[in-house]
Amino acid sequence: MRAIPVLALVGLLLLPGCSYFDEYTEDTDSQETVNAEIELIQGCTDSEANNYDENAEEDDGSCQYDEPDPEPVLGCTDSDAENYDTNATEDDGTCQYLETIPCNGLVILCHRTYDQVTFPETHNSFSTHEDNIYYPASNHRTGFQAQWNAGMRAFMLDTHYLTTAEQTSSAVRFCHGDSDRGFSPCTYGMVDPLNWLSGLESEMEDEDRDVVTLLIENHVEADHLKELLDNVGLSEQMYIHDMNAEWPTLIELINMDKRLVVFWEQSGDSAHPYFHDFLTHSWTTNYAEEDTSSMDCETLRGDSNQVVFHMNNWLKNQAGLSDPTRAGQANNVDFMVDRSLECIETHGKRPTFIAVDWWEEGDVVEAAKRVNELELESD
Repeated sequence: MRAIPVLALVGLLLLPGCSYFDEYTEDTDSQETVNAEIELIQGCTDSEANNYDENAEEDDGSCQYDEPDPEPVLGCTDSDAENYDTNATEDDGTCQYLETIPCNGLVILCHRTYDQVTFPETHNSFSTHEDNIYYPASNHRTGFQAQWNAGMRAFMLDTHYLTTAEQTSSAVRFCHGDSDRGFSPCTYGMVDPLNWLSGLESEMEDEDRDVVTLLIENHVEADHLKELLDNVGLSEQMYIHDMNAEWPTLIELINMDKRLVVFWEQSGDSAHPYFHDFLTHSWTTNYAEEDTSSMDCETLRGDSNQVVFHMNNWLKNQAGLSDPTRAGQANNVDFMVDRSLECIETHGKRPTFIAVDWWEEGDVVEAAKRVNELELESD
């Protein structure tokens, strides 16, 4: 009789509409879904990582990356260059190579700093017989073109106004002397600076591997001097040197197209920084001595701590004027080289300029060449 209730119960469960088993099944499926969502595949989900797992569904912090590249060491990486740097890992464009085209006449000068080059220089370069200025006001027989063709690349100039009453840019002239007597030294003779400087600009344009220096005893307004240089196209080539900074090499000046260095014999002017005060940026030996035995390398004017200096090399006569009769003694090649060696021994460097009168006597260009060819530790 007990079987009857059991069968009845089973029958009830099997009747249509009963959902006891359906509810049980749905609960079971739901639990399995939750479990599946919780059990995500762990791994590295960053595609940039070395161990990226494309199957990973959740990042587990295990991503691994390459070590970052070290900061590059900048320098010249070309082993054929003069300044090749074995430690450099990235080239910075500073490689320097031996030049094959001369700078100021010699290849060896290209990578030599401006102050370590010896330039042949004419004193009162414009004051010549050829320019209709005669002795006792003259210092040479031939003018700019002959001097340039011979190899002169440094020139001493004096600027004055044509008259003391007319002080305009159009009245500026190259004249030898001073105005202390109440009248312009142009009374003794004068040279048109536009013509002279135009000739210089033309030659510098043709000889674009040469660096040129002007030392100007200036007696005119700075603006008027600048206007002259503007008018002939030289202003853009003027180099500006920072006080006590290292001088650039000749090839650096050439590559910068700043091949004209200008000094003047007056204080610096912040409005015209390209006119360098001669007495603070350089120094000079004595000048116009009575005989060659009196010539030495002692400082007469300027700052002897500066590396640029003029070795003045001309004699005076009993009247105190430049002496053409003994120019051959002063301008003797061996004498000038020996005197330069004395300066090297005294100051540890070459004279930057060898300045002469009556340049046609002797050969200052050859003397400067020989001094430049000397091998010095400072090079």
